[in-house]
Amino acid sequence: MTAIAIAPRRATWPADLPVLLVAVVWGGSYLAAKGVTTAHTVIAVLVLRFAVVLPVLVAVGYRRLRALRPRQVAGAGSLGLVLGLIFLLETYGVVHTSATNAGLIISLTMIFTPLAESAVRRSRPSGSFLAAAALSVAGVVLLTQGSGFSAPGTGDLLILGAALARTANVLMTARMKSLDGGDPLALTTVQLGAAVAVFAVLAALPGTGATPWAAAADFGPGEWAGLLFLAVFCTLFAFFVQMWAVRRSSPSRVSLLLGTEPLWAAAAGIAIGGERIGSVGLAGAALVLAGTAWGRRAAG
Repeated sequence: MTAIAIAPRRATWPADLPVLLVAVVWGGSYLAAKGVTTAHTVIAVLVLRFAVVLPVLVAVGYRRLRALRPRQVAGAGSLGLVLGLIFLLETYGVVHTSATNAGLIISLTMIFTPLAESAVRRSRPSGSFLAAAALSVAGVVLLTQGSGFSAPGTGDLLILGAALARTANVLMTARMKSLDGGDPLALTTVQLGAAVAVFAVLAALPGTGATPWAAAADFGPGEWAGLLFLAVFCTLFAFFVQMWAVRRSSPSRVSLLLGTEPLWAAAAGIAIGGERIGSVGLAGAALVLAGTAWGRRAAG
């Protein structure tokens, strides 16, 4: 009995630390994206970011990709279209709002997903979860009004849309029977490939901003460093750590650690980006963090 109780604790901490590091780099991704991207280069940056990642995933998982069935490829490809929408909303949103706001508003996905799941199943959420959701929404209202009460900005609304799109993606992934039996690495590679195809098509259309090549030519050392941070750490490293950690810990524990992402986003925005959200905004940030943490426990 004693050996069984102690062994998981020893095995879990080595997996916890890399997952926590993923939450840290994801928290910093909003500030990095804000430093690399302008409204004119959003699509170009997305093409460049995933052009670095996709060949590595294809090379590592080539045999697994070949083993996918046509229905699995089609299902993962459709999810990739939603994934592309998420990245577009997030990246355009962070251009027009602060990194702090972006990281905290996107955390509402943890509230939206159980609510949407309850609606699909036609079941009523618990009273404590509804209270946590209300607390989070109140926090977002205060957070976006740090300089005085007004309508939420365009960037805030885009990030809110990204949170809703993330929710839809989670529900679709859970309910799509065509994905059953598919290798997670291969399915994720197909999703990213479909998203990159969307970005590439948009980049080729007139009036959608700079081309990837023009954006890359204008990058200085700082922009390249930010792009590589997004590609290598926030995408490639984060994906592999999640795949590795879930097998050594538990999905609930991984989710709990990744749930600290908004805290790191706020810390990066304030400490590194020099963002100021005022006392009202700070109160809102505290409510968002408290509400999402409470909601995660109530939904679990």
